Amino acid sequence: MNKKLAAALSGGAVLVLVLSGCSDDEGNKVEDWAKTFCDQAKPQIQKRANAHQIIISTAADSKPAEIQAADSKAFQDIANADRALAKAVEAAGAPPVENGAKVQQDAIKELNATAVAYEGLKKEVDALDPANQQKFADGLQDVADGLTKIEKMDQAALAKLEEGELGQAMAKQPGCQKPTASVPPKTSGSASASPKAGSTSSDKGSDADAGSDADSDTDSGSDSSGPSKKASAKPSKKSSE
Repeated sequence: MNKKLAAALSGGAVLVLVLSGCSDDEGNKVEDWAKTFCDQAKPQIQKRANAHQIIISTAADSKPAEIQAADSKAFQDIANADRALAKAVEAAGAPPVENGAKVQQDAIKELNATAVAYEGLKKEVDALDPANQQKFADGLQDVADGLTKIEKMDQAALAKLEEGELGQAMAKQPGCQKPTASVPPKTSGSASASPKAGSTSSDKGSDADAGSDADSDTDSGSDSSGPSKKASAKPSKKSSE
């Protein structure tokens, strides 16, 4: 059941800064801005990674009440992280690039809007009745559909920051590198009380197929794939078995 959410996370774009090309030596101002932002963003990026890991891990043989609690917490954590990222962009000031003030304001606005959207998903999950498995499954499908839409907002939230010399400068900052989720994968030995939605390994298969964002994109292989490291606010798919 929770597989739907895991698939949505992997198939969507979870606030990832995908950078192309190698970094050249840029002006000190750009480098300084990138360091200021990424240093503040690092714990929030990690929080998001952990939240996504919780959603994916809970897909394996979990009871409806467990799925509800895990997803509710994860959505709130992501919302909190997005708001904190918006504050990090604000605190860093307008980036020293063309139309920097607009780039900054757009990122702040979109991050806050995404936070509100995730809180809306949390309310939807909280309102589900875990005692009614069929209704719970149907409701969770609606949540997964909503998550897919929010993922598009997430992608746009920092899209402008990833462009050009600013994105290249951020790519070099440790704070904007792809994190590894610190939440251990959940291994539930109990039979699922929810309708069969497949195991986490199935999720990983569909994630890999989706391949664009969250976890499949964040494979450790991708992380160490070459000289052009990618800045990212998405989780690493060192996921559950």
